Amino acid sequence: MEEIEVLQKSFHTNNRAAPFYAAIVSASGDEDAKLVIMFDEPDYTAVFSLDSLLDEEDISRDLHNSKGDIYDDALRDALWHSPEGDLE
Repeated sequence: MEEIEVLQKSFHTNNRAAPFYAAIVSASGDEDAKLVIMFDEPDYTAVFSLDSLLDEEDISRDLHNSKGDIYDDALRDALWHSPEGDLE
């Protein structure tokens, strides 16, 4: 996969439910930014097209076909193990 840049990330404690990171990312070669939701357990990652969420208000599988496993592999260290904290 192309290089993925984390544009913004934020840690969410999520009350009694599992904490997660929300991140806006950009992949080289992809015009559409993605919204990534990543939980602390490996392979628990959701990826949404940010443009489709904003422009079409659509959460269907047809418009959000990015593979979470690819983004999980590429971003887990940057989100969960990065010393820099939240990017804003």
